[in-house]
Amino acid sequence: MILDTLDNIDIYKELSNDIYVGLIFLQRLEIGILPGLYSINDRVKVIVEEYETSSDKALEFESHKKVIDIQYVIVGTERVFWSPIKYMNIKTPYNKEKDYTIFVDPHAGPVPVDIGNNAFAIMYENDGHSPKHSVDTPQIIKKITVKVSVD
Repeated sequence: MILDTLDNIDIYKELSNDIYVGLIFLQRLEIGILPGLYSINDRVKVIVEEYETSSDKALEFESHKKVIDIQYVIVGTERVFWSPIKYMNIKTPYNKEKDYTIFVDPHAGPVPVDIGNNAFAIMYENDGHSPKHSVDTPQIIKKITVKVSVD
């Protein structure tokens, strides 16, 4: 997992062109972007959502094999819990069509990662992540998830 701010995206230029393109999209994003699915190119898609964060403490972690997630909150803040999948139990086996596995019982962590206020997180296949949690109190947020294809 990578946690950083949009001020530093140039250091990711050499990491992956597709990740960098996704970060540029986030940096240029307008607050008025409507919820929906957007395509940047054949390998980079964007999901814009609005929802209320939850104070529920139950944690289920997802992981993806075909995409890297770049998660960013443009309105509000969100707590995403992180834990390596290596140390968790599988609750829902890999769903190839929807590209996710659901994990529970983190033995390392979980580590709270707060996104918003210019901070983003990049989640790789080994990064179990449990989004949609409130930082302090539940709030309506606008979240952008950039899906970068890895296959």
